[in-house]
Amino acid sequence: MTAPANWAMFSFMIRPRMKPQGPARAASPPRTKPRGLQINHRLAALAVVGLVGLGAFGAIQVFGDPGAAGPRRVVSLAPSDASASAPTISFGEAADVGLDYEQFDLSDLPPVSGEIGEINTDGQLRVAVVEAPETSSRPAGPPLPRAPLAGLTEPGPNGPLPIVAANGRTPAQAYARPFTPQANRPMVAIVIGGLGFNARATAQAIDELPPEITLSFVPYAADLQGWIDRARARGHEVILELPMEPFDPDADDTGPQTLLSSAPAQQNLQRLEQLLSKGSGYFGVTNYQGARFATSAQASQPVVQALRRRGLVFVSSGIGQRTALSVEAQRAGLTMTAADRIVDARREADAIDEQLLNLEALALQNQSAIGAGFAYPVTMEQVGRWARDINTRGYQLAPVSAVLNARAARR
Repeated sequence: MTAPANWAMFSFMIRPRMKPQGPARAASPPRTKPRGLQINHRLAALAVVGLVGLGAFGAIQVFGDPGAAGPRRVVSLAPSDASASAPTISFGEAADVGLDYEQFDLSDLPPVSGEIGEINTDGQLRVAVVEAPETSSRPAGPPLPRAPLAGLTEPGPNGPLPIVAANGRTPAQAYARPFTPQANRPMVAIVIGGLGFNARATAQAIDELPPEITLSFVPYAADLQGWIDRARARGHEVILELPMEPFDPDADDTGPQTLLSSAPAQQNLQRLEQLLSKGSGYFGVTNYQGARFATSAQASQPVVQALRRRGLVFVSSGIGQRTALSVEAQRAGLTMTAADRIVDARREADAIDEQLLNLEALALQNQSAIGAGFAYPVTMEQVGRWARDINTRGYQLAPVSAVLNARAARR
């Protein structure tokens, strides 16, 4: 019970009992109260409360607040590994499902200090921010030279076309990422393709994946050269995707510059130059679709010969290793290899992890392995996690160009 209530009860208890009224009596002269100290009960109660508060404040000043020595609980903002069962979503997946979000870091927060969970006299919560050491989502890689390099181009319909330099240096040599193999360590390479259409996914691949991972760009992408420049500035080597005729064109739209199995050689060569001149700085090309095109030796022959003359290499993916295209490439002297696994044929984290382990087994058996995947959020998430500690398992993450050169040297 509070002090004002006590005072009210006390006043009630000492109030004189009124006698029942009887017959009217004669009026008597009014009595006069003696003058003395008049007490206002409400003011007296407030005074008592004030004295108690001042006493408590003085005690804290003299003896100290036992809870003021430090925070009762410190919450670290350092990132930590989520449990295996915890659901996760990446920024790219948020984009796929249409979520809008804003990103903030500690520099965007107002300066705060104090104890976790303490509220000051103004009613404001004071938070102690514990800054963790900066961590990088990927190791820094030295930037690759900006393309095009002098002597490696000629004018083309949409921009510079790659050519072999007068001194014999090829674009495949000039634009590949430098790499030094480590003895007794099998090499594993990854190509992430389909880049250039989705700006968020493309930026994630460039900025978050290790620089040893090769990036593959769609030639129809807006500002293709800008994306290539950004990728090379982050240390990634680049290949260009050539749209080739699939078995089911209605189901797989490969665009207006698709190389066709039934087209005259001149038409395919013209389309090839249109595609190759859309950007500069790639060391080779790969197929986008192309299962039908790869079965035609007549259509493949002029294309692989043109690629050979321009000093490029070919990395095939998903069309088989023994096709008319691969046979014609060998006859033309075009350096070519094929991806050993499509890591995200099933777009599930566990399935991708399984394919990455299969790549390690293949690399252990054959000294090297190449995996190819699309820029799905789940693919980039799992590849990034897998690549972070590949060295601790006795393997070496390598650019595709290094694996291709090693295989060519063993033939």
